[in-house]
Amino acid sequence: MAPAWLVLSASAALLAAGGNVAGAQERQSAPACGTGVEPSVLVHVTGLKSGTGRVRVQAYGPDPATFLKKGRWVRRVEAEPAGRQSLDVCLSVPAPGRYAIAVRHDANANGSSDWNDGGGFSRNPHLSLLHMKPAFADTAILLRRGAATRTEIVLQYRRGLNIGPLKTGD
Repeated sequence: MAPAWLVLSASAALLAAGGNVAGAQERQSAPACGTGVEPSVLVHVTGLKSGTGRVRVQAYGPDPATFLKKGRWVRRVEAEPAGRQSLDVCLSVPAPGRYAIAVRHDANANGSSDWNDGGGFSRNPHLSLLHMKPAFADTAILLRRGAATRTEIVLQYRRGLNIGPLKTGD
């Protein structure tokens, strides 16, 4: 089990972790996203630093008090980038409402938060060393029944004393 959100490094603050007794882990293909009874979101993850490791996508909500709390996600999917710099992941949620999506790129797939790991959130909020955990209100998106909601999350990585998306040459 990976550690909870860490404040020690910018990238660690981007990383949701921990197991969830109440939540469900699922795997659903992107083309089938939105075809079920439950509301769903198709998450387009971009800006992977490498095509290796594991990518974890977690949905939090609809209660803002559970956002980024260890083990309080409602759905989680893990995927392998398999050499890609972007990937699509589908998550369904149990009921319509406002949910925040957190993505973690465990670059070396060791299950621990490392300096080279990255992460991001729905609505791509600005992050800094002084503001590493965004508010639920800054990341929440509305999920409805029917067609999947689409969102793009640009991963951010620690670069010296900064946090941000990769730049050309990174």
